[in-house]
Amino acid sequence: MTRGRLNALIEACILVVGGLVFVFGQQLGGRPASTAFANARSLQSAERWLHIDVEPAMNEWLTGHPWLIVAAVCVYRLYYVVLLGVVVFVFVRHSEVFVHVRRVMVAMALLVLPVYWAVPMAPPRFAVPGVVDIVAEHDLWGRPASGAVDYGQLHFTAMPSMHTGWSLWCAYAVWTALRGRHPRAALLAWVFPLIMIAVVFTTGNHFMLDVVGSCLLLLAAVGAAVGWDYLVRRVRSARVSADVRD
Repeated sequence: MTRGRLNALIEACILVVGGLVFVFGQQLGGRPASTAFANARSLQSAERWLHIDVEPAMNEWLTGHPWLIVAAVCVYRLYYVVLLGVVVFVFVRHSEVFVHVRRVMVAMALLVLPVYWAVPMAPPRFAVPGVVDIVAEHDLWGRPASGAVDYGQLHFTAMPSMHTGWSLWCAYAVWTALRGRHPRAALLAWVFPLIMIAVVFTTGNHFMLDVVGSCLLLLAAVGAAVGWDYLVRRVRSARVSADVRD
């Protein structure tokens, strides 16, 4: 096996393991439902006090524009296609930054789990009267309406929004890869999370503060990855120095 293929296999294994930890870790969060609803009501009250409780109005706006609903549902359901595409793009075309952005991705997956476990949160479509569960009513997969409270406890892991979080990671990864040679194109990458933020609000899936939490999560993950990068460089430098002395 060539070194390039070995590196690709190692990176794939790291991402698969990280993804499994994230998926199964989510299963441990988002309960009990009573706590998730109480937390959602508290979050809504905080937003009302801050005058940022925009979710009901945005949801009502989307229900009045049915020609946009299919597009919104597609973005919400198929965002992982963009996520996978960004992973492949950075690995193949910009391997010099791949390890760093992969560490950011893994850090996001690990850092968010304690939040899910500690703060179960119901989305607006459950907790806010009058908010329409647009994704459930127009689901691409034709599944039973996710508006049923017993549909799955993952619906109580709304804080932070990982639809927003992963879209932010996509933008960060592309920005990191392109900012040196193509700074304008790098900035365009941030349009994707802006679209996702609009989608999660209008479909009734997240509160404004859920999105703020996603932004803080990305910053924390970048900080963790930068710190890890620094430690790795120090260890390698120390090993090189030891080899030279020997």
